[in-house]
Amino acid sequence: MLQFGIDLGGTKTEIIALDSEGNERLRRRAPTPRESYPDILNTILTLVTDAASELNEPYTLGLGIPGALSYKTGLVKNANTTCLIGQDLKGDIERSLKHPVVIANDADCLALSEATDGAGAGYDSVFAVIIGTGCGGGWVVNGKVISGPNAIAGEWGHNPLSWRTDEDGDFPCYCGLTGCQETLLSGSGIRLQAQFETGLDQSAETWVKAAEAGDPQAQQVLLHHHKRLAKALAAVINLMDPHAIVLGGGASNIESIYRIVPELWGEWVFSDSVETPLLKSQYGDSSGVRGAAWLGRSAYSK
Repeated sequence: MLQFGIDLGGTKTEIIALDSEGNERLRRRAPTPRESYPDILNTILTLVTDAASELNEPYTLGLGIPGALSYKTGLVKNANTTCLIGQDLKGDIERSLKHPVVIANDADCLALSEATDGAGAGYDSVFAVIIGTGCGGGWVVNGKVISGPNAIAGEWGHNPLSWRTDEDGDFPCYCGLTGCQETLLSGSGIRLQAQFETGLDQSAETWVKAAEAGDPQAQQVLLHHHKRLAKALAAVINLMDPHAIVLGGGASNIESIYRIVPELWGEWVFSDSVETPLLKSQYGDSSGVRGAAWLGRSAYSK
């Protein structure tokens, strides 16, 4: 049986089909129409039906979303693609396809992918972080995604930044609070924070390219971002002490993170040394979609 996985991202929606050995049989992407729930649903259904028609084999289906399903209602909650909130995404997909789907948070899918056969393979516990359009975390222990009674395990992006100083912005978040780590650490957070510090409104990509070219102002913007990320991850290490931390999402491609953050986080970690490796996801921005496929397989095999 094939494993279909879908990653519903802020800018793109991707489907992958893996065989039982983890070999890729198909991969497709489509833009995410993030302002319209009916259009998002139609994008997902089209990707699945086209893949099923082309491959013509039985399949399991897993879906990673930027949010979670409420255990109380079964509806989507906590999604930074806000048109998903309150929608019966699982029911709508299953009624349309007449096929079961397993849905999990996208950071959980990233964590499962990297812990299964990615950068975190072989570690007893992996905390994985998406720093892309939003910022969230997933937690895998001994190959199993950890999920608590509120379906928010690893939802670290909606904690306030620890050890905050006046140089850190305090921006409103879509969740209704201010100062969430998501507003400071995500790709869009780099833009907001840089505007707060410099008065210039430029994309995160522009700041990164300028820093790599040696621009001192841009390098300072990234240094401040990395310092905030070091604080946020130090709080995770103090609480959970994971065997490895893996970063995914667009901002995880900033190479200076992996050098600077481990140099800084010892100031806030309650230990005489910090042995935790900070790793870049092996499968890049496609790691979540692989994790969604593994998620579907593991759920169907119960």
